[in-house]
Amino acid sequence: MKKLENIDFLIFDLGNVIIDIDYSFSINELKKILPEAKHRLTDIFFPSAFNKDYEKGLINSAQFRNEVRSLYQEDWSDEQVDHVWNSLLQDIPTERIELLKKLRRDFGTAILSNTNEIHIEKFDKLLQDQTGEKSIFDLCDRIFLSHEMGLAKPDEAIYKAVLNEINVDPERILFFDDLSVNLDGANRVGLQTFQITHPRGLIQFFENVY
Repeated sequence: MKKLENIDFLIFDLGNVIIDIDYSFSINELKKILPEAKHRLTDIFFPSAFNKDYEKGLINSAQFRNEVRSLYQEDWSDEQVDHVWNSLLQDIPTERIELLKKLRRDFGTAILSNTNEIHIEKFDKLLQDQTGEKSIFDLCDRIFLSHEMGLAKPDEAIYKAVLNEINVDPERILFFDDLSVNLDGANRVGLQTFQITHPRGLIQFFENVY
């Protein structure tokens, strides 16, 4: 554990760190229920302003679904919208969950994710189905979700809010995320960071240092 001797607390992103996500799969599911003439509009699904509002909790799930219907001018059911929205959530490898349990014995741990109510409900279902764990809230000491905080990465404010809650010096925290922009935001407030760039990235990191 030599490389981690100056680290007291570990923070993990969800997407592509704990759970595999696939945006292209979700776009393909969207195309299945969208008339072909509107397929060109699929590129604006994830970058849309209402998507960002939803992950900050500025709109609720019902409003989000209505925004999706409005964007595509389609009278989809809640279930259809939720299916497309959730289809990017893929596998939660058991070895990652086992690693979190192991690390929790030696470090403070937290999850910090840009997410939303519909995704967290689906995450918990996938977690239970794939690993037997009941809830995201059982995985780490603290769970920080953007839609509950009214903040989102990479804004420095979300990292400062986490620091205020856990009361650990930032230089003694190691934060894992798959997106460099989110790591940059964490670096600006003094956190140590590591980018996860492939499916076994988290596992391999700890195989080398822990």
